[in-house]
Amino acid sequence: MTTTCIRSRRSRRSCLDRTGLGLLALRAGTGGVLMAHGAQKLLGWFGGGGVSGTAAAMDSMGFTPAKASALAAGVGEVGGGALLALGLATPVGGAAAAGTMVAASAVHAPNGFFAMNGGYEYAAFLGFVAAGLAVTGPGGYSLDRALGHVLDRHWMVPAALVGAGAAALAVVGSRNKRVKEAAPEA
Repeated sequence: MTTTCIRSRRSRRSCLDRTGLGLLALRAGTGGVLMAHGAQKLLGWFGGGGVSGTAAAMDSMGFTPAKASALAAGVGEVGGGALLALGLATPVGGAAAAGTMVAASAVHAPNGFFAMNGGYEYAAFLGFVAAGLAVTGPGGYSLDRALGHVLDRHWMVPAALVGAGAAALAVVGSRNKRVKEAAPEA
């Protein structure tokens, strides 16, 4: 654990866990962004389409069943983001968010890398941060630590990431097959 200790004039020592504070900031920021993005899908907040609007968009992007896909994306973002922000079940939250971002990256991949061109840059970044937090752990300022890491065991990291990765690849593979079949022959 990295700490910075500061001595006051009275020789009292206070220590801050810099790594824990950094991870808290990273978790809160990334989790908050993911929750807001998912709230667009699930609740129609922040200019989003809600479940029905997201389902229509999912259908047009080749995800079926569309409503289930919209719900899965929204829950992956809101749920994964909330777990990350709280530092609770961090391997599961990070893996859920990362898996959701794999599907989002696949949708944006034909537009190249950069987000300004509609590319996958933003979704990939969120996915890598979420996966990194799943591997690194929540840090000292987290519910996982407060609960004795009962939902943050070492074995949960590979299990969650492999499970989410396999699910994401299956969904993206199925979607890509439908998109290819629906494309007009050149």
